[in-house]
Amino acid sequence: MEEQANKERREEIFSRAVRAGKRTYFFDVKATRSDEYYLTITESKRRFNSEQGKFYYEKHKLFLYKEDFEKFANGLNDVIEFIETGKEPEQETPVEDKHTDVEFEDLGKEEKKTSE
Repeated sequence: MEEQANKERREEIFSRAVRAGKRTYFFDVKATRSDEYYLTITESKRRFNSEQGKFYYEKHKLFLYKEDFEKFANGLNDVIEFIETGKEPEQETPVEDKHTDVEFEDLGKEEKKTSE
């Protein structure tokens, strides 16, 4: 019973719907099991299936985690500014990503070298 209550709480923390022409955008705040908030953005479009003679909704969903909010917002603001003004925003110096590129073929090579 408690697990069901937790699931419902995670599903309905906060939501905002934005109607835009034939599309509706849903901004839904949810939480992970460890109570970390994240955002889902869903685009919903009403479509007509001529074979079945019925309407249906086509949905596309993005998941955005809070560690990416600032980068996402900056990118969105940059492209909105470009569309509105035609001017390209100043490019910030990219921050080095701390991840390294590792090829699958490279895995285990260090172990072989040290054991030889």
